[in-house]
Amino acid sequence: MPERRRAGFTLIELLIVVVIIGILAAVAIPKFAATKAKGYEAAMKSDIRNAITAAEAYFADNRTYAGFPAPPTSVNIAITVAAVATGAQFEATHVSSPGRICRGYVGDPPIAGQNEGEVRCQ
Repeated sequence: MPERRRAGFTLIELLIVVVIIGILAAVAIPKFAATKAKGYEAAMKSDIRNAITAAEAYFADNRTYAGFPAPPTSVNIAITVAAVATGAQFEATHVSSPGRICRGYVGDPPIAGQNEGEVRCQ
């Protein structure tokens, strides 16, 4: 009678597959985290740009930035508004990216090294 081979994978084949999956995960997870951080930053920049546009519309109606209310924001983003008669400064932070702060302004006083309406993150 001829010998029959068993069907299936050996332990070594399974271990090789597990090691390959581990290597792929080690490469992919940090890239995914960086992509999430870029998304948080993009959301903060977008909210500040929207706030600057709203502040300019408020100024067009009232001829002052003073009294400009804090605008609505995306989920988990806090925008701080410092509005005076001649301008408004905005600062945004995201709950999931606590070390990152984005800033923008319109009018006076300017933020050093930044153009009016420009949003920069640190």
